[in-house]
Amino acid sequence: MRVVIQRVTQASVEIDTLVTASIDQGMLVLIGIEESDNQEDIDWLCGKILRLRIFPDVDEVMNLSIIDIGGELLVVSQFTLHASTKKGNRPSYIKAARPETAIPLYDKFVETLRNQSGLTIKTGSFGAMMKISLINNGPVTIIIDSKNRE
Repeated sequence: MRVVIQRVTQASVEIDTLVTASIDQGMLVLIGIEESDNQEDIDWLCGKILRLRIFPDVDEVMNLSIIDIGGELLVVSQFTLHASTKKGNRPSYIKAARPETAIPLYDKFVETLRNQSGLTIKTGSFGAMMKISLINNGPVTIIIDSKNRE
């Protein structure tokens, strides 16, 4: 699993001109799922996201987690995070999981975030054409891959 995390003051998802989900202070989490992902990837990644200290404390030092601030999360599936640009100019998405694999893992990822955090978790709509709006606070943008674990 690969995620792009953006610290936001607000973010929203629009589908067919209708805002279907929105959050205030928290994280926008774009998630790409590949065929080899499993429950171990979900558990490790959810733990990492929820403990990530990217919010400022009283001294304006990034020292607090999303749980510490009681923030919100907006989780959006994005298969293009597994794009390979090794050959040519048209990306290949061969590593991205097919929907029959990805949807159950995506749902389990969201459920695990909810269970481990008790925070408000909102989502996009898997496979839909979405417009994502956000105000990136900082800006702070972090990429994490459960296979690399860097």
